[in-house]
Amino acid sequence: MNREQLEKTLNASVYATQVFSIYREQIEEDYKLDKYLSLLSQCEIVQLTQKTLQDFENEQQWMKLLRVLRARLMFRWIWQDVNQLTNVVQLTKELSDFADVCINEAKDFSKKPLLEKYGEPIGCDGLVQDLIVIGMGKLGAQELNLSSDIDLIFAFDEQGETNGRKTIDVQQFCILWGQKLIYLLDHITADGFVFRVDMRLRPWGDGSPLAMSYAGLEKYLIQHGREWERYAWIKARIITGMEKGQELLAMTRPFVFRRYVDYTAFSAMRDMKSMIEKEVVRRNLQDDIKLGAGGIREIEFIVQVFQLIYGGAKLELQDRQCLVNLEHLAEVDLLAPSVVRELKDAYIFLRRVEHAIQALNDQQTQSLPTDEDLKARLLVGLGYSNWCLFLSDLHKKREVVKAQFKLLIQENIDGQVVEKNNEDLQQRLNVYLDERGQQLVEEFWSSNAVKKLPAQALERLKAFWPPFVELILDSESPQTALLRLMPLVESVLRRTVYLVMLIENKGALQRLIKMAVVSPWICQELTQYPVLLDDFLSMDFELPTRLDLQDAMRHQLLRVEADQIEDQMRVLRLFKKSHVLTVAASDVLAESPLMKVSDALTDIAEVSVETTLHLAYRAVADRFGFPVLKSGQRCTLDTKGFIVIGYGKLGGIELGYGSDLDLVFIHDLDEQADTDGLKQITSFEFALKVAQKFMSLMTTQTLDGRAYEIDTRLRPSGESGVLVTSLRAYGLYQEKSAWLWEHQALVRARSIAGDDCLREQFEQIRINVLTQIRDVQSVQHEVLKMRQKMKDHLGSNETEKKSGIFHLKQDAGGIVDIEFMAQYMVLAWSGTKPDLARYSDNVRILEDAARLGTLSNAEAQALIQAYLSERAESHRLALANHNMQVQATDWQDTREIVCKLWQKLIDPTAENVLDSQ
Repeated sequence: MNREQLEKTLNASVYATQVFSIYREQIEEDYKLDKYLSLLSQCEIVQLTQKTLQDFENEQQWMKLLRVLRARLMFRWIWQDVNQLTNVVQLTKELSDFADVCINEAKDFSKKPLLEKYGEPIGCDGLVQDLIVIGMGKLGAQELNLSSDIDLIFAFDEQGETNGRKTIDVQQFCILWGQKLIYLLDHITADGFVFRVDMRLRPWGDGSPLAMSYAGLEKYLIQHGREWERYAWIKARIITGMEKGQELLAMTRPFVFRRYVDYTAFSAMRDMKSMIEKEVVRRNLQDDIKLGAGGIREIEFIVQVFQLIYGGAKLELQDRQCLVNLEHLAEVDLLAPSVVRELKDAYIFLRRVEHAIQALNDQQTQSLPTDEDLKARLLVGLGYSNWCLFLSDLHKKREVVKAQFKLLIQENIDGQVVEKNNEDLQQRLNVYLDERGQQLVEEFWSSNAVKKLPAQALERLKAFWPPFVELILDSESPQTALLRLMPLVESVLRRTVYLVMLIENKGALQRLIKMAVVSPWICQELTQYPVLLDDFLSMDFELPTRLDLQDAMRHQLLRVEADQIEDQMRVLRLFKKSHVLTVAASDVLAESPLMKVSDALTDIAEVSVETTLHLAYRAVADRFGFPVLKSGQRCTLDTKGFIVIGYGKLGGIELGYGSDLDLVFIHDLDEQADTDGLKQITSFEFALKVAQKFMSLMTTQTLDGRAYEIDTRLRPSGESGVLVTSLRAYGLYQEKSAWLWEHQALVRARSIAGDDCLREQFEQIRINVLTQIRDVQSVQHEVLKMRQKMKDHLGSNETEKKSGIFHLKQDAGGIVDIEFMAQYMVLAWSGTKPDLARYSDNVRILEDAARLGTLSNAEAQALIQAYLSERAESHRLALANHNMQVQATDWQDTREIVCKLWQKLIDPTAENVLDSQ
């Protein structure tokens, strides 16, 4: 062995001296093999550990082998560090790789006795559950020091139970598994320990179960995750259970890295730093090179605060390692390269000091020694000739860190909000406000809600108000914008982080004000459900695609437990509201085309219906087992024998913002056959319960409102009919018993969700019914009669007509006239021109009518343009919370086009309908 290097190692570390005296022969053999000059790759560490543990007789011997290996490696690492044969990055990586392999080996070893006793842990999805071990802190960042604790969190994918002779639930199995893993690594024997294990970073800390399900962890972070936990989760890394673990880690990213620029991190960082400083003083830790002023923790804080502020937008800042992120901060111009160089130099220096301190006695400490012998050893480890020279260099490094920390964190950087002259600003605002508006502002600032705000919340509100008013003054209608947005401001007073987000996202605040001027409906949605602001602030205002919506719904429901009905309903409601809000924003701000807006609104509804059907079907099947198809085949979730039909605007792909859903439920089950569950019901009862469960999931009023209002009166026999109908009964009803108006409704019917085979059969029934040969005069008569009834009940009254009011939907020349003409053409002519019955939306029906020669191209295009114009106006009115009554003079030309074609196709007597009004 190199005697000079050995002597230096032993002089630098009491612990190394003890290890050498016990394991001298093994250490000398290790030295011969690699001369202590080579560096270890991850693969070599894994191979070395596995080779060490390949031959043992019992648990005690397994624990001894791993502890002896740890001691030998620690001696080697101290040797290399003292003799500068490695560097901070390489050393911390090797230590972390060793921790990883020890955790994996302990996990595998501890599972075997549990399997023998309880069997495999099986989740609700039928899959074997794994123990997901998450490395936090320095282990997660692969920055372990020489005597680090390892911070772990245990999780598993799904609840369930074991399949052995003695069964326990999956959570209890994973708790026992984790407890054994900790014991194997943490327990101190005659040979020492492998790693001290700290589990306090798990949700609720020591007061919670040792292992938590994915869904439980997600729910905790969403509902209870604290600011300091965002910092902790920056460094989280999956150690075991890689496949499911990566999904879990992806779930935590939005909690850690907000999609907007999050300046609240500065304030939270100052609060955390203040707490640490108090602890430093209380415990007399001024000489702690980690927690003391200018220490390692302050460098980490500088890096992490920028990660939390900008990491959602700048993905390169989501790296776990401090040195890597310092480089990235220079690359994205958040820190000057010179500052980064100084901080990197200080960090590496401080980490070397940390290692030298911990090498003294293999203790988890970062405090400078006071004992003279230990001071002398520390100087040997760091290569200094005297203590004063070392302290001088240490002081210089810490002063650099202190200065940067003060500059970046301790000054009032919260968005660099400059106080404005509120009095002058209010006077400018008052010019645009009437007495009601001025009174509203005065009442707001003198309200109990504002007076009772905590100091930090009040500070945020005062910082928000000037830029808010400035942008209000720049808007088209300051009074309108202010009156509509003040309730929203009031609704978030207890969650003023939203105000900070809006201050720092000026573009989002401008968009919000512009939308407020156009749409009180949007303001009301955001006021009633402030959680939607999270999505609003990150919107790109592109209309969502069907695939985007399906992926979003799947992701949001992925970790909701099957029996968590309230959570399922919350997901359904917020999914619908947030995506409809996106469509409305795109409509208002990007002026998206009407047809694309309706397509997107329809897609949102269809994805909601598909998902709700799946949830309802699964819930009933879990309780009663699966039903039997008419064919005799037992159903599964894939062949469910159940479909949902969309009528009206949903069926016609023409949903608006306030549209309800007209739905009909159809099954193809053997109604008398029983389900195969422990508690059996007939297949008809099964279908009925699925429909009822569907309705409950969709329409139950919760704190998040309803997903959709649903109307099922278009089912066979209407309200007097059963909620769900067999396909055969539905077909017979349409062929033998349905009124003509029900066939009119069928024109706009379309299968939305469920069994693909059954959906095809429904479509064939629809085509067969619609393409029947009908007497044209009879169709004209029935359509005209139904249309007149609707005008009488829903249209403008005579007084309104005389005052120049036009009901955009129900009056002559309105939307319903065009819809009725399209339906009339399908019913009257598709017997000889079946292509007319292909589509359920009015525009394509009219296009086909022109293609097939039943309308001229000019007539079809005139109707289409009239229809789109009136529907576009109906969307605008819905966003403005107005009814469908408009000024008749503004629509005279459009109405004349529609009425002339109505006269030609259906009612020759309607010649002077406009003149009469």
